[in-house]
Amino acid sequence: MVDLNVEMAELWGSLGTPAPGRAHVIQFVAARRGEGTSTAAREFARFAAKRAGRKTWLVDLDLVDSPQYQAIATDPERYGQLGRGAPASPDGSAFFTVQPPAPKPGGGVWPDAKYLTAHSVGGPRFWVTRFNREALRGRQKVHILPGVEYWSALRRHAEIIIVDSPSADRSQAALTLAQHMDQTVLVVSAQQPDVRPPGLLRDALASAGGRTAGVFFNQASVQPPKFLKAILP
Repeated sequence: MVDLNVEMAELWGSLGTPAPGRAHVIQFVAARRGEGTSTAAREFARFAAKRAGRKTWLVDLDLVDSPQYQAIATDPERYGQLGRGAPASPDGSAFFTVQPPAPKPGGGVWPDAKYLTAHSVGGPRFWVTRFNREALRGRQKVHILPGVEYWSALRRHAEIIIVDSPSADRSQAALTLAQHMDQTVLVVSAQQPDVRPPGLLRDALASAGGRTAGVFFNQASVQPPKFLKAILP
C-alpha cells in the first residue's frame, strides 16, 4: 500500500477545514472505473478521522460489493479492527430503496434502513458503512434515491462524511446525490491521457447542482498524487 499521508494533508488543506460544529460532506468520484477513487476516498477518511473533532464516516455507495468495508477488514494493521454492525441511519431514513420491499412476518415491510450497517474502525471516531446485500431475496434490487433526508440526519452525528461513489461509467449515483454534497472531488488517473470524460462529468455534476472542488490526479503507481484546485479545462 502506497503511503498517501502527504497527499492527503495537501488535499485536506485544499478543501478547507470545516467550520466548528458544522458537518462537511465530500464526494469522491471518477468518470471511469479503475482510476483509484475508492483508495483516495478511504485514505482521506482515515486522515480526516485523526483530525476531525467529531466522527468521520465513510459512506460506500457501491451497494453491490461494499469494497470499502472489505478493504478495511483485510488490513486491520493499517486501519484498525472493525466493530460490530450498528444501524447506519440515525433516524430510519435511507439514501436508497430496496424493491420490491420484503414483507415482515408480523405485517408491514422491512425498512430500507435495515439493509445498511455501520462499523467502527479502530475506535469510535471512524465509521464505514456496509450494505447487507446477502439479505436481498429473489427479484429484489436496490436503487439510489435523490432525497436529502439521510444526509441531513447524518450531518447531525458526524463532522466529516466521505462519500465514495461508483464511477460515472457504471452508475448515476454521483449525479443523483450531487446537490446534497458540499464538495465533489474528481479522481483522475495520471496514466489516462484522455481528460475529456472527467471534463464531461464535471459539467454533468454542475448541471445536477453539484459543486466540484477540483481534481485529484492519482499517480500512486508512478509518483505521489497531487491535488490541484484548478478545475479541468
